[in-house]
Amino acid sequence: MRIGLYPGTFDPITLGHIDIIRRSTALVDRLVIGVAINRDKGPMFDLDERVSMIEAEIAGLSKETGTEIVVHPFENLLIDCAHDVGAQIILRGLRAVADFEYEYQMVGMNRALDDSIETVFLMAEAKHQAIASKLVKEIARLGGDVSKFVTPAVNGALVSRFR
Repeated sequence: MRIGLYPGTFDPITLGHIDIIRRSTALVDRLVIGVAINRDKGPMFDLDERVSMIEAEIAGLSKETGTEIVVHPFENLLIDCAHDVGAQIILRGLRAVADFEYEYQMVGMNRALDDSIETVFLMAEAKHQAIASKLVKEIARLGGDVSKFVTPAVNGALVSRFR
């Protein structure tokens, strides 16, 4: 069984994330969405809220794609999380050159820790390339419309948070 790990903070999950999740299912038999606790980033939504949002957004996707999809919170090294879930592949989304530079360094470090785990990059669809959770939160905080970047449920959570 080919197991892939798609890690991120997902604060909040965006249409770009969902696009990468959907496309990742074609590459693996089981997809683990690793939700990083990452206290250093100071997420807007707590871990339980982020996990619930992701689970709601991917509900039905396993059946639709034929790929088992699970959500797994983690706070350890990414490579250790990959070991914990049995992943042979780490899946990462790329939007721009700046993403690649950071991800290139991460791959090098992860390969030094365990060269048996491959990293696969998926380019975000063109319509999702500008979407970043950080920007979505900033737009929502300032009263802007983020409905083009997130699902209606996530949009509602953002609107409620900034009321």
